[in-house]
Amino acid sequence: MASWCSTALVSSVLLGALILTGCASQPALPSLGVVPQFTLTDQSGAEFNSASTLDKKIWVANFVFTNCPGPCPRMSSQMHQVQTALAEEKDARFVSFTVDPARDTPPVLAAYARHFEATPGKWFFLTGAAPDLNRMSRGVFMLGDVDGSLEHSTRFALIDRLARIRGYYQSPEADAIPNLIADAKRLLKESL
Repeated sequence: MASWCSTALVSSVLLGALILTGCASQPALPSLGVVPQFTLTDQSGAEFNSASTLDKKIWVANFVFTNCPGPCPRMSSQMHQVQTALAEEKDARFVSFTVDPARDTPPVLAAYARHFEATPGKWFFLTGAAPDLNRMSRGVFMLGDVDGSLEHSTRFALIDRLARIRGYYQSPEADAIPNLIADAKRLLKESL
C-alpha cells in the first residue's frame, strides 16, 4: 500500500511539473524599433494617417509593387492568409506599402487590393512620395530602398499596439506565416 501511495505521489508531482512546464509563458517578443506616425495615401485615394488608423492596433506590414513578376504575388497571398487567420480580431490591421509609387496609383492599388480580397478598412495599400516611402522602407523598417530599382525585402514586419516592431518574418521560409500568425495572436492578447 505504501509503495502504491508513493508511486501515486511521485506520478502526481511529475504530472504537475509537466503541466506547469508546458504552460510556462514564452519569452517576450523583442522590440526592434518604433514606427513613427506617418501620413500617406491609401488605395481609395484618401489620406491615410497612421495615428488615427493604427493607434492601439496590431498590424502587419510589407513592401510590394503591383506589376511585380517575382515575390510580390506570393507575399500578397500570404498577407491574405494572415488576414483570414485574424479575421475575427477587431484590432488587427494589414498595411502594404508600394515600392513603385510612380505606377502604383490609388486606382491601381485598389484593383490589386480587390484581386487579393483585401478587407476594406482592415488591409490598406499605401502610396506616396518616393522619399516618404523610402524613409519607411529603409529608415523605419530597415527593409531596403524605394530607389527606382524595385528591389525590396521579402520580409513581413509585425507591429504592436505601441507602434513597436516586434518581429520580422521572411516570406520564403515555410514557417514564416504560421509564426507570424501565432505571434500576432500573442500580441493581440497583451494589454497596453
